[in-house]
Amino acid sequence: MTISLEASAWIRRFHPAPAAAARLVCFPHAGGAASYYRPFSAALAPAVEVLVVQYPGRQDRYGEPAVDDLFVLADRLADVLPAVLDEPVAFFGHSMGASLAFEVARRLEARGTRLHTLFVSGRRAPGPPLGEAVHLKNDDELLAEVKRLGGTDAAILDDPDIRRMALPALRSDYRAAETYHYRPGPDVGCPIVALLGDQDPKVDEAQASGWADRTSAGFDLKTFPGGHFYLKDEAATITRLIGDRLAR
Repeated sequence: MTISLEASAWIRRFHPAPAAAARLVCFPHAGGAASYYRPFSAALAPAVEVLVVQYPGRQDRYGEPAVDDLFVLADRLADVLPAVLDEPVAFFGHSMGASLAFEVARRLEARGTRLHTLFVSGRRAPGPPLGEAVHLKNDDELLAEVKRLGGTDAAILDDPDIRRMALPALRSDYRAAETYHYRPGPDVGCPIVALLGDQDPKVDEAQASGWADRTSAGFDLKTFPGGHFYLKDEAATITRLIGDRLAR
């Protein structure tokens, strides 16, 4: 599979696997970058080829303005992703990435692309905004929330240069995630698998179970030990679950 020039701005492929039986597109969390999913890619290759979305405003896209509207981000990705979606393909999104994966899947299904499975991790089902406003807090308060959730090493965020580079994308992503709300319309026709940590302060089982209402196909809920970033410690179990699911 050749990635077009337009799609190459958005997609990172760490372990090319042209003979893979399936592909998995990963959508990072707020403030996250494509490199977060390098271990997933290594674990799943060569049976599953992992493609990871790189949002503007971070790593090798640092010079581009971040997108602070999840619907705009979904529109852009729905335009470029078809070029890399050899079927069968599944999506995996964590936290903000779960909402984004769902919105991109809706758009692609409207154009005739059906996913094998949508994996949504660490995120409540789409609904009305919760009134969260971390994106409106000052820099120290915003970073304190990031540290509380444990997605980034606290020592890294204490470095002044890294703080300066990370804050614009973090604030933009938090705004996109916190202002996102469900817009009624066709949901998805593929199965949804929701995953969460049993100590996640951002989502509980009842909220994650709501994803069942967003699909006309099957639904499964998987719970793991840990908090919002449970997948750091459970990566081997999660990639095995994904691999087994895509091998069916």
